[in-house]
Amino acid sequence: MGRRRRGGRDAAVPAGVPARGDHRTGRRPAAGRGRRPGRRVRQGEAPDGRRKTGPEGHRVVNGAGWPVTGGTDAVEYPRAGGCAVPLRHDGVRLPRLVVAAPSSGVGKTTVATGLMAALRRRGLTVSPHKVGPDYIDPGYHAIACGRPGRTLDPWLVGEDRIAGLLLHGASTPEPADVAVVEGVMGLFDGAHGGSDFASTAHVAALVDAPVLLVVDVAAQARTAAAVVLGMQAFDPALRIGGVVLNRVGSPGHDRILREALGELGLPVLGGIPVTESVTAPSRHLGLVPVAERAPESVAVVDALADLVEATVDLDAVLALARSSPPLVADAWDPVDALGGPVTGAAPTVAVAAGAAFTFCYPETVELLTAAGARVVGFDPLRDRDLPAGTRGVVIGGGFPEQHVEALSANTALRDRLACFDGPVHAECAGLLYLGRRLDGRPMCGRLPLDARMTPRLTLGYREAVAATDSCVAAAGEVVRGHEFHRTVTDPGHGSPAAWRWDGARHGFADPRLHASYLHTHWAGHPSAVCRFVASCLDPGGADRHPGTSPNRLGVRPSELSSR
Repeated sequence: MGRRRRGGRDAAVPAGVPARGDHRTGRRPAAGRGRRPGRRVRQGEAPDGRRKTGPEGHRVVNGAGWPVTGGTDAVEYPRAGGCAVPLRHDGVRLPRLVVAAPSSGVGKTTVATGLMAALRRRGLTVSPHKVGPDYIDPGYHAIACGRPGRTLDPWLVGEDRIAGLLLHGASTPEPADVAVVEGVMGLFDGAHGGSDFASTAHVAALVDAPVLLVVDVAAQARTAAAVVLGMQAFDPALRIGGVVLNRVGSPGHDRILREALGELGLPVLGGIPVTESVTAPSRHLGLVPVAERAPESVAVVDALADLVEATVDLDAVLALARSSPPLVADAWDPVDALGGPVTGAAPTVAVAAGAAFTFCYPETVELLTAAGARVVGFDPLRDRDLPAGTRGVVIGGGFPEQHVEALSANTALRDRLACFDGPVHAECAGLLYLGRRLDGRPMCGRLPLDARMTPRLTLGYREAVAATDSCVAAAGEVVRGHEFHRTVTDPGHGSPAAWRWDGARHGFADPRLHASYLHTHWAGHPSAVCRFVASCLDPGGADRHPGTSPNRLGVRPSELSSR
């Protein structure tokens, strides 16, 4: 497949916190001593099933599990459940592997997504995962597997939760036969330049999985073997179990490469020829989200499955995955993460969805439901009102700049959000949507800011301190997150601000509102969920009709275009 360059994590940013423990990639995770038994996934062999077809086989979902065809009207998330398979004291026998590469742009997403879809065609239930904070690739994984794509990021959630989150994903909504984890950037590239913490190699060690290495062999022959040997030698404790060659030029080229790698005793499990016939469109922040091109996304994933089926030895890949040792860990559970079951009133929390707001981790919704909320989606592009009875609103990231005209034209919903009195949590795209204007077009006017696109990419991990009490954090609370955007706001923060990091203030906050560029993963700080749902239940947060309460600007957003 043709090369696709994309943005990654900011490897040049120095570590802002001291290293936590031993981050060597060869270290296996602790055996979970002292933990109470969790619920487990079972070991599954490949059933003799047929390829899933029809609406369910091609149901398009975003990363959090929302259907992205047919809208979000009256769509509710199910109540939080968890794994349904009992604990095995000798560990969980979950076949699994990590798809990695020496660098970005060499075909990890091609191979990982195609592999997921090809295995599903065999009748296997595949659990899809992605290393890092990515929201977009998991959307393609969701198409390939028919279940939400999930991220595994030690920086955002802590390394002690990674194995448990893998097991949770592999058992939700049903036990998986195999888990496939797509890596991020180069195999040893970590959250910060001087460490491999949160790298693909680090995650592979935390989940005790073999690595399938993808190598772009265009314009090289035996040198590819030297690259692979160097990666093996860099961390001998990491198990590289096979190689997939990408962009092979000819049968002769393929033969030379296999002979060279054979000298290392490393099997070549596939050779993908140079082709431009299978491409997924990209733009300034990577791939285009599946919600923006649902039918085409299905076709792309099908084409990737065809490509992998024709060029990769799936039996050998499955054998590698099944060679994984039992994973000794407790499956993460959203109810347990909050300290136990929640009883009482169930406030309705509206979560922005649709093509403009696609960035939402599945665990966010699972934690909200575990905290007692009734979670309902709404689409700011077409819904003229919030769901009935809404007591709180969550607006995550996405690409509002691609839909600015449609968002601006929906004046009814803009007015509604401007005067909504319940708690609101907004990240990145949500921040822009709540402002006065985005690239000159009127938005909600809930916040006194104007936003515009710029050529400069702002990205990287952040360790933030809550600057004031809000609906998701108490003043002084420390949270880890990441930024990834090409916009700026004027002003850059409110008074009070939402966060402080690197000696500066960021975002906007008050007791009922929290909005900033920072993306967070609530599995890493579940107290945010408890605080948000409690705020929804506060009698002072009862929603009022538009026009009964002034926003920060003292005007209705529909009036902004005339000012």
